[in-house]
Amino acid sequence: MFPKKYALFLITILSLSLFVSCERETSGEKIRVGFSQAMSNDDWRRSMNNSMLLQASLNPNVELIIRDANYDVEKQIDQLEELIKDSLDIIIVSPIQSKPITSVVEKALELGIPVLVVDRKTEDQKYTAYLGADNIEVGRNAAKEIISSNSNDTIRIVEIKGLSGSSPAEERSIGFNQIINKYNNANVVANIEGDWEKESIQKKLKVILSDNANINYVFAHNDRMALGAWEVARDLGQEKKINIIGVDGLTGFNGGIQAVEDSKLTATVLYPTGGAEAIKLALRILNKESVPKNNILSTTIINEVNAEIMKNQFDRINEQQGNIQQQITEISDLEERYYAQSNFLKIAMTLSTIILALALYSIYSIFAIRKKNRLLELTNSKITIQRNQIEKIAEEVKLSNEAKFNFFTGLSHEFKTPLTLIISAIESINILAKNKGINMMNEVELVHNNSNRLLRLINQLLDFRKLEERKFTLKASKTNLFKFSQNIINDFEREANKRNINFKLSSNNKALELFIDRNLMDKVYFNLLSNAFKFTPDNGNIDVYIEDDEVKNTINICFKDSGIGIPEKDMDQVFKAFFKGSNNRKNSSGIGLHLSKEFIELHKGSIRVKSVHGSEFIVTLYKGHAHFDDNEIITEQDLVDTSVIDFTSEHLVDDNYLIQAPLNETEKYSILIIEDNPDLSVFLRNKLQLEYDIYISDGTDAIEKALDTIPDIIISDVNLPDKNGFEICEILKKDLRTSHIPTVILTALGDQESYLKGLESGADLYLTKPFSYSILVQSVKSLLYNREKLRFYYTSNLHKITDKDGFGNLEQEFMNKLNNIIQNNLDKSDFSVENLAEELNISRVQLYRKIKAMMGINISDYIGNIRLEKAKALIENSSLSISEIAYAVGFSSPNYFSTTFKNSFGISPGAFRKSIS
Repeated sequence: MFPKKYALFLITILSLSLFVSCERETSGEKIRVGFSQAMSNDDWRRSMNNSMLLQASLNPNVELIIRDANYDVEKQIDQLEELIKDSLDIIIVSPIQSKPITSVVEKALELGIPVLVVDRKTEDQKYTAYLGADNIEVGRNAAKEIISSNSNDTIRIVEIKGLSGSSPAEERSIGFNQIINKYNNANVVANIEGDWEKESIQKKLKVILSDNANINYVFAHNDRMALGAWEVARDLGQEKKINIIGVDGLTGFNGGIQAVEDSKLTATVLYPTGGAEAIKLALRILNKESVPKNNILSTTIINEVNAEIMKNQFDRINEQQGNIQQQITEISDLEERYYAQSNFLKIAMTLSTIILALALYSIYSIFAIRKKNRLLELTNSKITIQRNQIEKIAEEVKLSNEAKFNFFTGLSHEFKTPLTLIISAIESINILAKNKGINMMNEVELVHNNSNRLLRLINQLLDFRKLEERKFTLKASKTNLFKFSQNIINDFEREANKRNINFKLSSNNKALELFIDRNLMDKVYFNLLSNAFKFTPDNGNIDVYIEDDEVKNTINICFKDSGIGIPEKDMDQVFKAFFKGSNNRKNSSGIGLHLSKEFIELHKGSIRVKSVHGSEFIVTLYKGHAHFDDNEIITEQDLVDTSVIDFTSEHLVDDNYLIQAPLNETEKYSILIIEDNPDLSVFLRNKLQLEYDIYISDGTDAIEKALDTIPDIIISDVNLPDKNGFEICEILKKDLRTSHIPTVILTALGDQESYLKGLESGADLYLTKPFSYSILVQSVKSLLYNREKLRFYYTSNLHKITDKDGFGNLEQEFMNKLNNIIQNNLDKSDFSVENLAEELNISRVQLYRKIKAMMGINISDYIGNIRLEKAKALIENSSLSISEIAYAVGFSSPNYFSTTFKNSFGISPGAFRKSIS
């Protein structure tokens, strides 16, 4: 009992000590107030911030968090989103513009966070409360000051507005014009839109004042723009005859009051910041007090009559605020010292008690520990022996399981290459049969369907392992759900017609767009529909219904059949791996529904099953993408994934491509096929050799073959005997001689890591086995077509290629270096292709092939075209003679230059100069 007593005693003392030391920190609950300031680069905004901070400091429990958007609307939206995520008690916001901020303010209100809008309102005025001056009244006050102080018969006014889209600018203009429009002798002759800063209006105002000598009033929506208007008037010598009125009425060196005293402004409308009032109003809202929707601050006109009085009042207020702040700081310091000294005394007393208790307890522990040590030594010895035995067994089990998994994965991947050959061969047989009018559709369909079925079973096994190892990463993109569903359902139409099954798809919102991983959701659809067809008898019914539930912000996808149904006792087991229903007499892997459930849960959705007459599976998914992480959202497929491509023949017609079958052998494009499977490489060679020159490598000499032949395109497998396809692609993309060649990767690896490796290695296309031959051919043509478009652009703009153009980094660096060398040697008639190749550190043949592949012309013509373009520019822009220009661009004689120029441009150099003069 002795140890337990002392342990309890020590715990009590320590808890008391911690409580005492933390007493001050936990004495009150913090009120967290967030403030999104539009900007803080002017005195008025800084004054608002200072007032808020001072008022907040008078309330020890208030924590004020200020975020400055610095005139950036997108930045202010992001900052508001962060404040909402931080679950603040209340948010105060001064919008830069009304419309963009509206939706974020509504979002905060929906999440239960009150929002106080200051200075500027949101578009629909959905907020908890508004605090600020009446901007319409501000405009009216300015107009009244102009009318009342004017002795002229005619008043001609220039109105300088604030930032377009902000509520103060719109409301001040409305109030101003309400008064002005009542008087026939008052007229706003010009309007200028600024952004609250003086620099934004000075050029426009200078033009207006220069063109209109009889302007006698300028009304600016704030003092900064008003002072900018005074500077323009001063520069034009009109500052004595133009009266300028601003808005804000701040004290200080750059304030409106000082400007009135200095006679720079005729008057300014006091526009209070309301910083202190905002904090007070926020606390009233949090205290559940009744608060008006609109809280209006008083405004007044400051002119030469009351400017000095107002300045003195503001100076006294600022001085008092400074004294208050200093007193608060001193009180805080005294409190810190008091609590530190008090806690130190309490801790010292507590520690003395603990030391005494520990001394007593240590005497007892010495004797107890000696006894227990002897027992522990014996126990530790036994545990060590058992642990070593367990580790040995665990290691053996791990190695065994890893070997089984590797065998299983390798074998599954091995299936994919023969499947590629089977499916591609069936496509060829089908096309051949159609061309010759032979009816082989039943046999072709039988082989094709069973090949696809075998492929899906293999993919299910691979997906199951990836799920077990937690290697799935979602790639969700915006998708029209009805069209996506229709594409999959089309694959089942033939079987439905054959078995006379009433099979239909319907939806209450066919335009609904949803963020889904198309590849994974495709597998969910196929699993659920395959089960429906498997267990539904002929002449039955299968319905797929998409329901948009606008109330719950979810969608339901219902798969309903009239099959054998699911027994009640099996309902809880349906989604478990390897489960087979008690009434199921058909062959089944038992993992399809398990995978479907896992894929749906990756989408943060759910699936449930009902069974009355037949079965009904209901998939529920959330709309929008707020439930996904940022790395789970994609805007488009990074690389081609053949599992989500429609393979029907109508989508594979290539009539729109510019690349047609070659007219003769010399015009063929060349393809290097790197594949260690002889059947597949022979198959591809036989299929492609009619349109392309084909080179074959088994992978052992892939780099050498590529450098030797410089093909137009490379098709490479990943698993090769020497280097893998990723390594080969990376080497070739980093080599100046081959970096321009498009590369297609063929592989059985379909996981995200492999896709990422493909991207990192520089692959232009990534096709997973088994692939459709039609897709491969079309992809090759697309890559060549895109390369042709680049060629056309650059051959049309030879002398204009810059760092911003669209070649890859290595090609762009090469072209820049090539052009610089040519430009530096342009005046040398003996500068040859050999000299150019030597400076580029490549052979003449490699240079020829590189330029031919990239630009579609030989290197000599390329240099000649640059010389002629340079000559043409000199004729247009210089006074040099034709002979001088000929020598300046590297021609050996003026006669040869004239002949070449006329052959190229259809006009002699002399005639061309006359035509432009």
